[in-house]
Amino acid sequence: MQFKHPEILWALFLLVIPILIHLFQLRRFTKTPFTNVAMLQKVVSESRKSNTLKKWLLLFTRLLLLAAIIIAFAQPFTSAITALQEKETVVYLDDSFSMQAKNNGISLLEKAVQDLIKNIDGDTEFSLFTNEKAFNNVRVADIQNSLLSLPYSYKQLNFNEIGLKAKSMFSQNNGTVKNLVVISDFQERLSDGNINLDSTLSAYFVPMQVRKVQNISIDSVFVETNVNDQATLQVFLFGGNEDEALPISLYDGDELIAKTAAKFKSNGNAEVEFTIPASEELNGRLSIIDNALGYDNRFFFNINPKEKIKVLAISESDNDYLNRLFRGNEFDFQKYALNQLDYSNLDDKNVVILDNLTAIPSSLQNILRTFKNDGGTLVVVPAINSDLSSYNTFLSSLSTTQFSEKITSDAQLTTITFDHPLYRNVFEQEVTNFQYPSIKEYFNIQTGLPAALSMDGGNAFLVGNDGLYVFTAPLTLDNSNFINSPLIVPTFYNMAQSSLQTPKPYQTLGETTTVDISAQIGNDDILEVSKEGYEFIPLQQTFPNRVRLTFDQNPTEDGIYSILQNNQRLQNISFNYPRTESQLKYLDIGTLENVNTMDTISELFEYLEAESNITAYWKWFVILALLLALIEVLIQKFVT
Repeated sequence: MQFKHPEILWALFLLVIPILIHLFQLRRFTKTPFTNVAMLQKVVSESRKSNTLKKWLLLFTRLLLLAAIIIAFAQPFTSAITALQEKETVVYLDDSFSMQAKNNGISLLEKAVQDLIKNIDGDTEFSLFTNEKAFNNVRVADIQNSLLSLPYSYKQLNFNEIGLKAKSMFSQNNGTVKNLVVISDFQERLSDGNINLDSTLSAYFVPMQVRKVQNISIDSVFVETNVNDQATLQVFLFGGNEDEALPISLYDGDELIAKTAAKFKSNGNAEVEFTIPASEELNGRLSIIDNALGYDNRFFFNINPKEKIKVLAISESDNDYLNRLFRGNEFDFQKYALNQLDYSNLDDKNVVILDNLTAIPSSLQNILRTFKNDGGTLVVVPAINSDLSSYNTFLSSLSTTQFSEKITSDAQLTTITFDHPLYRNVFEQEVTNFQYPSIKEYFNIQTGLPAALSMDGGNAFLVGNDGLYVFTAPLTLDNSNFINSPLIVPTFYNMAQSSLQTPKPYQTLGETTTVDISAQIGNDDILEVSKEGYEFIPLQQTFPNRVRLTFDQNPTEDGIYSILQNNQRLQNISFNYPRTESQLKYLDIGTLENVNTMDTISELFEYLEAESNITAYWKWFVILALLLALIEVLIQKFVT
C-alpha cells in the first residue's frame, strides 16, 4: 500500500496519548463508612471487573478511531509500479500497401485507424508516425481527419528504423515510462534479418492480419522485338492457384487492345504473352481483378520510338569485330581511319572508340577531352606499338591513369568483377568455368579506375567507369582471342548503353533512375515531368545534345508520365510501385523477445489504462472511523 501524504502518518504517535490517559488516570477516592461492608465486597468486585473491561474496550476503540482518521488523511492507495510515473506514448501505424488486405470488407489500415480513434482518450497527448508521415505531441482530435484520409505507401520501415524513429520522438527525460505501440500486419521483411529495439522502451505489438492469405500480383514485363516490326510482351504474374485462369487486359491509354487469361502453375507463377507493334508508340497498362491487394493489380509500361546510340570508331585495325558488334538496329555505327577522320563527326556521337592507334594526336586529344566532359563515353584500345607518351598525356588529363612498361608474357583473363556496372546484370550467378581468353602482350597500368576484367597475375585487362574505359592489351587476333570470347558482347554492349540512358519500358518507384532525353535546351530552360494532377521537376544535367534526368524522391505515384519541354511532350516514362508488399508472408511475433503482444487495439489500451489506474482507500478508512465512533457510543451506553 502507498500513501499520497505519507508525512501525516507521523500523527500515529498521538496514539500514545489515549494510552497514557487510560493507564495513568489518577482519581481521588472519598471513604464512606458503613456499619457492615461485608455484603458489598462481592458487588464491588464485580463492578470493578466490568469497569475495567469497559475501559479497555473504549481504549481500543478510540485507538482504532484515531488511527483510521490519520490513515484516511494520509490517503492510502494501491497501484502498479509505473502508475505514478509520467507516460509517453508513440504509435507506429503501418500504412504500407499490404495493409490494403481486407477482413469483413474493411481494410486492415481502415480498421486500425477506426480502433485508434475509438480507444485513445481524447485528452491524451501522444505522437504517431507512419512510413512517411509524423505527428508529434498531438491529441486524437487534432489528427483524426488526417488518419481517416491516410494514403497507402510503397515504403516500409523495418524494426530498427521504427525503433530509431520512435526514439527521436520520445523526450530525453529518463524518468518517464516510454510506451512504443507498433500496429502492423508484420510481414517478414519488417524484421530485415534482426530485431533490435531499445531496451528502455516498452514495446507493444498489435498484429493486424487477414484470415485468408492469398494475393495475385502483376510482377514484371519484358519486351522482346521480333521480325516484321512485331514485338512480344511477356507478362509475369505470381500468387495464383494451380490451374486457375485469371483474365488480364492490355490497354493503350484508355483503349482496350487485347485480353487473355493467365493460367498459374503449381508454384503460383504464370506467364502470358501479347503481340504488340515494335515500332509504334504504346502507353501500356495491364489490369487484373483481385480481391486482396489493389495496388499490384495494374502495371504501367510504355514503348517510345527508339533512339539509336551513335558510335564512332577511330581504328587502324583490319579486324571487323566492331562492325559486327554494333550492327543492330539499336546503333548508328561509323568507322574511320585516323587520317580520314573529320573531327566534326564527333559532335553528335555518344560513344567514341580509339582502336589500335599508334598515337593520339594533340588536336584529337583536345576534341576528345571536350567530348568526354560533355558526357560522351570513350573507349581506349591500345596498339602493340603504341606511343605511351601520347597515350599517357591524354589519359592523365581525363583521370589518374597511365600506362607503364609493356609485358611480353602469356596470360589468361581469369577474373570478372561481377559487381562492376558493366556486368552487374549479365550473369545469373558468379561463374568460374567460362573459357578463359588469352593475351600475349599487354601494358601495366597505374590507375584509380575500377577493374572490370583482370588476368591471372592480378594485372588489369579492362578498367573504367562513368564514361571512360581503357583496355591494357590490343584486341588484334595475333595478340588475344578476346574478340572471339562470349565476354566481348556484354562488355562493349554495356559500355555503349551506358553512354545513353534510354528509358526502360518501366521504372520502379523508390529506386534511383537515370534517363537521357535527346533535347537541346537553353541555360534557363528546364524539363518538366507530369501526369494529370501531378507535376514536378526532376534533377537534370544538360549536355550539348541531351539532358540527363535523375529520378529519386519523385514521383511518388505510379502511372505514365510525360516529359515536357516548354509544354511540348518529348516522350513518356512509366513508373510502378515495387512488388515487395505483394508476397503476404508474416512473422510469428509470438516468438519475439522483449515485446508485449496484444490481440486487438482495444485490448492494448485497456491494458495501458489498467497499468495507470490508482485504487484509493481513504473513503473506506473514513467509513471505518464512523463505525468506530458508533461502536464507542454503544459501549458507553450498554457496557456498565
